[in-house]
Amino acid sequence: MELEEKPQYGEPRKYDPTFKGPLHSRGCTDIICCIFFILAILAYLAVGILAWSQGDPRKVIYPTDSRGQFCGQAGTPQKDQPLLFYFNIMNCASPMVLLEFQCPTTQMCVEKCPDKFMTLIKAYTNNKDFDYYKKFCKEGVTSKMGVPEILKLGLCPAMLIPSKPFTRRCFPALGQKGGVITVGNNSHFDDGIGNIRDAKDLVDGVKNATVVIEARQVVMKIFEDYTQSWYWILIGLVIAMLTSLLFIVLLRFLAGIMVWVMIALVIIVIGYGIFHCYMEYASLKGTPGADVTFQDLGFQTDFAVYLQIRQTWLAFMIILAIVEVIIILLLIFLRKRILIAIALIKEASKAIGHVMCSLLYPLFTFFLLAMVIAYWAVTAVFLSTSNEPIYKVFNETACEHGRATCDPANYSTSVMKKECPSSECLFAFYGGETVYHKYLIGLQFYNVFLFFWCANFVTALGQMTLAGAFASYYWAFVKPDDMPTFPIFSALGRSLRYHTGTLAFGSLILSIIQIIRVLLEYLDHKLKGAHNKCTRFLMCCLKCCFWCLEKCIKFLNRNAYIMVAIYGKNFCASAKDAFFLLMRNMIRVAVLDKVTDFLLFLGKLLIVGLVGVFAFFFFSGRVKAFESTAPHLHYYWVPILTVVIGSYLIAHGFFSVYAMCVDTLFLCFCEDLERNDGSAKRPFYMSATLHGILWNNTGEDLTLTQPRAAAGHKDAA
Repeated sequence: MELEEKPQYGEPRKYDPTFKGPLHSRGCTDIICCIFFILAILAYLAVGILAWSQGDPRKVIYPTDSRGQFCGQAGTPQKDQPLLFYFNIMNCASPMVLLEFQCPTTQMCVEKCPDKFMTLIKAYTNNKDFDYYKKFCKEGVTSKMGVPEILKLGLCPAMLIPSKPFTRRCFPALGQKGGVITVGNNSHFDDGIGNIRDAKDLVDGVKNATVVIEARQVVMKIFEDYTQSWYWILIGLVIAMLTSLLFIVLLRFLAGIMVWVMIALVIIVIGYGIFHCYMEYASLKGTPGADVTFQDLGFQTDFAVYLQIRQTWLAFMIILAIVEVIIILLLIFLRKRILIAIALIKEASKAIGHVMCSLLYPLFTFFLLAMVIAYWAVTAVFLSTSNEPIYKVFNETACEHGRATCDPANYSTSVMKKECPSSECLFAFYGGETVYHKYLIGLQFYNVFLFFWCANFVTALGQMTLAGAFASYYWAFVKPDDMPTFPIFSALGRSLRYHTGTLAFGSLILSIIQIIRVLLEYLDHKLKGAHNKCTRFLMCCLKCCFWCLEKCIKFLNRNAYIMVAIYGKNFCASAKDAFFLLMRNMIRVAVLDKVTDFLLFLGKLLIVGLVGVFAFFFFSGRVKAFESTAPHLHYYWVPILTVVIGSYLIAHGFFSVYAMCVDTLFLCFCEDLERNDGSAKRPFYMSATLHGILWNNTGEDLTLTQPRAAAGHKDAA
């Protein structure tokens, strides 16, 4: 007697006459993870409250003088003094600037930058000049005090240099005349202590100070661009949302036509992009400086510079051409499978027609994700600005207390001041040595980790809710009579009441992998200069492996949530059942899953392309009709990139309804084939159309006739 061979991928489902779709009698799953998630959320709220009590976003927005006061802040004595003035900008040439991020010279808030050359000695002899000079001195300077006394007390700079405001700071107005560096049209200047110096001596100081604030300068310009264009960005995102909604509604009624229209439009939009890049490339021919290479140009904070060189447009043209060729080749080789996928999308449209409120569910997901992102961003800002002002001793001559921490309140009577009479206690940076400040990096890490966890939880909630609703549609023998009155609300209630722990468990696994990827990127950035070929190879392998692992976990989680929505089991059991079910139907998975995803991706690409092209012509001012309407920006790519990314996320949210519907119908179909045989006693729940799509066209032997499959199915659609 031969032993029965054990099935390789679990036992197929058995016929159960009592099974009528998603089980209503179920219990709570993964309770331990649910409790852990609630405690983590409470701790996250505590971190936010602590950050809000300690942080001060003004440290990011406003420059800070030597006393730690904010320049230009409303409601303070410095409200009319928005600019930061350096007493001696040449001290910024010290290498310590790049280590401590602060110039070792007195800094004060002023109303305007100096616009003329002047030394204290010269200004002291003229009352009018001295009154002007005192605008750049500390309080308490009078004409009764002598120049040596003023300089000894550090109340005034020894000289003033014509300056211009740059990121709210006064920097020398450097220029070039005949290849010679000039400041205020002069190649030399008096440093205020009797020395005539070269204007080029200012260059190093300005350069180091610029390095320190370069990142802030770019961020501030981007922030200003957002303040100028935020309402236009919102309009662009609303257009993307309406376009996505319109496309989904049309897909519901005209699925076949819309898919082919979508494919044609994607090819046309990308083709236009190739044409536009070629025209820009050709128009720059012969333009001075247009043939500069990326290597020669280097990194520029003004990205508009790159659009003035031919190599940029050539690169764009090549990339778009490659994408176009890949899409066309995929369409040619997958044409038969695309026809099957289109038929499946048509069937999904019928399901969505019975659950129309599912089209609005992405708005709820967007709202929850917006709350998560806003909480994370605000907490991150407050955490990064919750340090205390640190003051250090700065001295131009040798001093044993140099760079030591000091207290400006009593520094004039301190031992350090007596031993180093010419030293000053100046604001250096924001930091701290308390327990809170020591673990600040840990709190930032926790903020990022909980952001991933909460965002993945919201996404998982949406997937399980939609899966429950569409499973209710599939397993309704008479549609829509056997469906719940409000399938979306019923599925959402079940998910939150019984499966919060399961959602938290699945999203926790995914968040751990994502945070490891973030740490790998952080380590790669920090160790960039110390890498050899071996470590670079290992780092690339690790990043690639975790990227693949993240994709696998997302796929497994998605199908596990469908099984949880139907049977109400815990995460591990549902993931196992989903995996075995898919493995028992590998041919169908290979034929349909990725092809359908590819078609839906083309839909997202079309919406992003249409909205992106409109945003480009509007914000770049290429169309004369928009020149007077479009805002004037530092970087017009900022709102364009924001609209493009936002449009993709919006399109992804709406198309995810279709993707989830297709995946749910597919798993239910596989279950239906195992449970039933299409006979009168065990009729299929699938429609005749769905049976023909997924049975006849996936390489299986047809053992059941089409009429028999439909014998027991009633569709009142």
